Amino acid sequence: MKYFLSIAVISIMSAFTLIGGNPSIHSFKVKGIDGGTIDFAKFKGKKILVVNTASKCGYTPQYEALQKVADQYKDKLVIVGFPANNFGAQEPGTDGEIVAFCKKNYGVTFPLASKVSVKGDDTAPIYKWLTSKAENGVLDASIAWNFNKFLLDENGKMIAYFPSSVTPDSEAITKYLK
Repeated sequence: MKYFLSIAVISIMSAFTLIGGNPSIHSFKVKGIDGGTIDFAKFKGKKILVVNTASKCGYTPQYEALQKVADQYKDKLVIVGFPANNFGAQEPGTDGEIVAFCKKNYGVTFPLASKVSVKGDDTAPIYKWLTSKAENGVLDASIAWNFNKFLLDENGKMIAYFPSSVTPDSEAITKYLK
């Protein structure tokens, strides 16, 4: 009986953590652009940079810096791109078109999620978590455009948020990777 009671308490505590106890990003799994699954639990022990991307944006050349940073800090960092069509219809393509564009033009090899919504009524659950202090325990953020960045620590906890104008290879971000 004591064993079953312990299991029940652990189950209730786990449910609380997933409902609103500020879980880490490691609790998320999302559909990958290639149809597979991106399991954030596999990134434990590395920092994670999450970026909402678009192929037809003035900030699209940041893909080059994202890939450079992904290569330079591959032992410490994982970058995950989330194509989104929320701003100015700047990501109209299908998942296949997006991945082909990214590989051809920028040599992207870091994980890309399937296209999601990062703002509005249909916001993806991971972006609800990223943008809500009540969810992530650290900060509220309002995504105003493409190429906003969220940096998380090795335990999946929020470190910082950066707007579009902060490039992936800027000191504002890389100081956390050294």
